[in-house]
Amino acid sequence: MKGKWVVSALLASTLVITACSNSDTKKSNKEESHNKQAEQETKNNKSIKYPKDGVKGIYVSANSTNGEKFNELTKFIDDTDLNAMVIDVKDDSGNITVNFNTGKEEIDKNTLDLVDAKPLLKKMKEKNIYPIARIVTFKDKNLAENHPEWSFKESDGSVWESDGGDKFVNPFNKKVWKYNIDVSKEAAKAGFKDIQYDYVRFPEAFENVESSLSYDKGDYKNSKLSDVDQRVDTITQFLKTARKELKPYGVEISADVFGYSAMVEEAPGIGQSFPKIAENTDAISSMIYPSHWSPGDFGYNAPDKEPYGAVDKYLDKETEVLNKLGKQKPKSRPWLQDFTAQYLGEGNYMTYDKRAVEAQIQALKDHGINEFLLWNAGNDYTTNVDYSPKADEKKLAESKKEAASKSKKDKSN
Repeated sequence: MKGKWVVSALLASTLVITACSNSDTKKSNKEESHNKQAEQETKNNKSIKYPKDGVKGIYVSANSTNGEKFNELTKFIDDTDLNAMVIDVKDDSGNITVNFNTGKEEIDKNTLDLVDAKPLLKKMKEKNIYPIARIVTFKDKNLAENHPEWSFKESDGSVWESDGGDKFVNPFNKKVWKYNIDVSKEAAKAGFKDIQYDYVRFPEAFENVESSLSYDKGDYKNSKLSDVDQRVDTITQFLKTARKELKPYGVEISADVFGYSAMVEEAPGIGQSFPKIAENTDAISSMIYPSHWSPGDFGYNAPDKEPYGAVDKYLDKETEVLNKLGKQKPKSRPWLQDFTAQYLGEGNYMTYDKRAVEAQIQALKDHGINEFLLWNAGNDYTTNVDYSPKADEKKLAESKKEAASKSKKDKSN
């Protein structure tokens, strides 16, 4: 009996091992097939090259992606040294604004029938416009309402809203990660060359409300990390995962961050660590609009009235932080202001005309930075701007010398 039991056990063990082996092989073959398909799609989209002189782009909302407005914007690109568009692919409400015809229920449910991906990308390809897909990540009213369990809930079970009426999904939730990465893959397959994650963070001042909300901490349920470090780590890990999964598609990964994130070690509530985000992206886009700094920042009573100075002084800090990353340093591609911030009140703002836009670009040039993106919510951009000024060689040399000095000092410490 004992001998028979041993033979039976060995046979069963062999069958289990064989089954596992077959399962692993199938999984491996499926993954290999998926990667080959992604690589083939990437080859088909290689005609749009990365701009030789760096990305210089404008933001384009979903409503501006078709009709006369899109023709106007493509002509604007044609007539200038600009070469890229950041298209709203997943907007601030969670709408998928470009129809990818995926057949995937969750994505299709949130897709607006505004514009088809193929004709949009075809026109951009014809005009040699570098296409960047803006993916608003964790600010997502649609997903929060469709899946309250993926969001933050009040004590009565309702989905939490910020003071501004925004709803967010939970960055600790891996299903939220998968959804956003799936949307990104569809954008990459359609022909977008850069996936730009915006609102890749927790809600502002989240540290003040988190204790009153219920939400799943996922892998961090029993973590010994502090609440701040948990938030920073999950945002960082999301970007790391997205970059890895999108690599077969040949796209670059970029992220939008608050300018002040570079000024502090960690932005405690929102989970953004500037250096950690930078390590996991190909380009980092700080929103450094002079209007968004507070009175007294950089020594200015009204930073909005100092377009060159505010950008220049910010870049001193950003350059210092990025230089510490060495080979892992991404491209700096800041968001610049092409709008007038009248809401700041009399005496605190200036009209952002040709000179104001050029002053910001000049500050970038004087730090050796060639890339930028222009923001105007209505997509009405200033005309006759010189987007390719020459750097002030003396200022550029001073900036490089100061950066090298700080880098040397950091290494010695």
